[in-house]
Amino acid sequence: MGEDIVEKTKATGALYFSGVEGEKPFELWRDFDKELGRDLSLFITGKLYGREKIPHPTRQLVTVAVLTVLSRPEELRLHIEAALNVGCKPEEIAEVIFQTFTYGGIPTVNTALRVLRDVLKTRGLWTRDD
Repeated sequence: MGEDIVEKTKATGALYFSGVEGEKPFELWRDFDKELGRDLSLFITGKLYGREKIPHPTRQLVTVAVLTVLSRPEELRLHIEAALNVGCKPEEIAEVIFQTFTYGGIPTVNTALRVLRDVLKTRGLWTRDD
């Protein structure tokens, strides 16, 4: 793949995941197969997330919705972080999570809201009393 996709992957990765702690999927993939990990990262982050058909905040809100319905809390945490990084407001993220109730059920909404609250607390953005 050309240098342009490498640069786009780096730029999109920095936009989404700058300051996000913990193991990133790319790091996990790379541990098992360095070349495949690189190819997956170039495709997912550079070609898919790097597309400009919809704005980055919209893309992340869609991702939050899907991961909520699928009940994937670890991946959801990563993408809530990314959503905040690209400018989504905590209230928007919560609303998207609530919107999934009809399709995913209350248990998935509760799990996702716990993840959101934890991320907001970690970032010092949680404003409600415990």
